[in-house]
Amino acid sequence: MNYIFIFLILISIFAAFFTGSIENLINEALNASKKAVEIAFSLIGIMGFWLGIVNIAKKSGLMNKISKIIEKPILYIFPDLKSNPEAQNNIALNISANALGLANAATPFGIKAMEAMQEQNKNKKRATNSMCTFLAINTAGFQIVPAVVIAILSANGAKNPTEIILPTFIVTLCSFFVAMFFAKILERFFE
Repeated sequence: MNYIFIFLILISIFAAFFTGSIENLINEALNASKKAVEIAFSLIGIMGFWLGIVNIAKKSGLMNKISKIIEKPILYIFPDLKSNPEAQNNIALNISANALGLANAATPFGIKAMEAMQEQNKNKKRATNSMCTFLAINTAGFQIVPAVVIAILSANGAKNPTEIILPTFIVTLCSFFVAMFFAKILERFFE
């Protein structure tokens, strides 16, 4: 990925040099840097708020209750995890945090879930079907409340940043089911 960004930057510099707009390139780079810092600072508040909510939910036992509610669907999706409650719980917490649009809070749960699944893995050099399915649905990124997107829209002056909630829900729900569908289809061919 670094090579792609370096390539894009070099192309921009060469294009600006040959078109005589180096000054415009420098001004836009400085303006974009300023805007990036402004957006980053506006994200601190929303991320702090939602991460605090997740922490309170975790300490109060609410996340465990949510995990119990989605335990049956998790066991349906990951049938080989019946004897691995640690992986089940971390998958539930990961999906719950992702649903709230908190990928930063979901990542540690995802890592712990993968570690718990790896402990049961007989072939340590190859991912299990559950690990692949979890990776696919985690990558699909199901979200009910896209908190970070709302914060970015708000920081950029959107009049109604919450109007993204329904389209995001629909799109991420579809991507979740498509990812799960293909993971389940492909696991039949790759044991």
